[in-house]
Amino acid sequence: MDIIIIVSLIVAGLLLFIIEVFLLPGVSIAGIASAACLLYANYYAFDTLGTLPGCITLAVSAIGVIGITIWFMRSKTVDKLSLKKSIDYRPEPLKGLDLKPGDEGIALTRLALIGNAEFNGRIIEVRSSGDFIDQKSRIRVERILDGVVLVEKI
Repeated sequence: MDIIIIVSLIVAGLLLFIIEVFLLPGVSIAGIASAACLLYANYYAFDTLGTLPGCITLAVSAIGVIGITIWFMRSKTVDKLSLKKSIDYRPEPLKGLDLKPGDEGIALTRLALIGNAEFNGRIIEVRSSGDFIDQKSRIRVERILDGVVLVEKI
């Protein structure tokens, strides 16, 4: 009867470990119950049957957990859960705004190298090509590089 209890606890512990690894990753009730079943099976084997059966139970439990872990690593489950796509989105703040060098606008904030300006009724982020530019100063687009608008004071 003792062997049936120990085998049942080990099987239940390994099944719960499989559930924990494959279905409910992270620390959950299945993982805690798995650890409790395996630990109690080992304790019960050492307590009731002696040292040699206890060591055998410990070895079977360890081999079972290691085997399931290796099975999990070799299966494609980790690959199915991992992210394979990369994000290649680039914002285009100047899209739809017909802005070209020479256009004039007004600095809405102080351009301490970077700030906001209004061109053709739209507010965009601009960069001063040199000195600081005070708020509400008239500015002109000097050039546009990779979506960055460089301005100068008029």
